[in-house]
Amino acid sequence: MCFSQTVSFSASVFLVAGGILATTKAVQINKRYVPVALMPLFAGLQQFMEGNVWWGVNTGDPVTTLFGAFGFIFFTWFMWPFWIPLATYVLEPRGSRRRPYMFAMMLIGLIFGLLLYVPHLVNPEWIEVTVNQNSLAYEGTMILDYLMPRAMTYVIYLALIIVPPLISTYLHMRWFALTIILVVVVDILFLRYAYISYFCLLAGLGTLHLIYIIVRNKCARECPTLFA
Repeated sequence: MCFSQTVSFSASVFLVAGGILATTKAVQINKRYVPVALMPLFAGLQQFMEGNVWWGVNTGDPVTTLFGAFGFIFFTWFMWPFWIPLATYVLEPRGSRRRPYMFAMMLIGLIFGLLLYVPHLVNPEWIEVTVNQNSLAYEGTMILDYLMPRAMTYVIYLALIIVPPLISTYLHMRWFALTIILVVVVDILFLRYAYISYFCLLAGLGTLHLIYIIVRNKCARECPTLFA
């Protein structure tokens, strides 16, 4: 999280606990929920890794900083553009005309995420972590910078995490997409000095909506044959 090591680790515990609760309920209700249920858990692990970034920054330990940053951007750049389309695809009823689009976005997200993340493993100097207004800012080089403007990379990224739930059969998944859109708007308007860190914080908290969907079995209304 953007504010401190303590807050990052606290958010991690909170989100991981919520993710475990959601995953347990998903197994009991319908295993189609499981990929969605894991998202708060992943968000918690991401916050844990950012806590390690803070730890490294506060102690002047570049190894811990780099370790935490690698974990943080693993979720940011690789996991989310792949996992969100996957989760919505698995949840979508078989026979839905939306599924092929979700599947295509899942494959695009996998390739896109690999292009964003793997080059950093080979070139760790591309990762630049700074503290800006008491918040962590992740600035560095991306392989796609050599192919397109950074703004285009962000547009593709946001499309991959917003469009799949936005076209979902299920009303509450569409509401979740609107939650992500709200996060993006707030991030752009008010938090650009540490936009990646704040985006992941707010989107992570947004996954609490997913816990509500699963615990209350909200998808049963749109597809009772699968979720009743």
